[in-house]
Amino acid sequence: MSSNFFFKAGGLLGMTSVGLAAFGSHGLAKYVNHDQTKIRNWGMAAEFQLLNAVTLLVLSSVPPSVRRIHPAAMPCILAGTLAFSGSIYLLTLNRDQFRPLGPVTPLGGLSMMAGWACLLL
Repeated sequence: MSSNFFFKAGGLLGMTSVGLAAFGSHGLAKYVNHDQTKIRNWGMAAEFQLLNAVTLLVLSSVPPSVRRIHPAAMPCILAGTLAFSGSIYLLTLNRDQFRPLGPVTPLGGLSMMAGWACLLL
């Protein structure tokens, strides 16, 4: 996939993380009966999403002439962010309905870690 795709994906992740963090700060409490653990989990998911959004923006902005980024880095970071943060959002809103997504969260974390590890190669 092209750097343009990952740049746009990073922008979309960044934009939605700001909106989701705002919802987590101002509207989530009434949906989760003021459960502080769920509110913290939501905030953590939004933070990870924003961090990895910026990472995708930076990595995709490196000019191809100087790029020495393993080709799996950006796909792993993007997929991991979607799986990790996305599953936390859904599980926070309705754990019973989205219970099958429970294993997706750590797999998303592993995918993010793999993407970051690819930067070491």
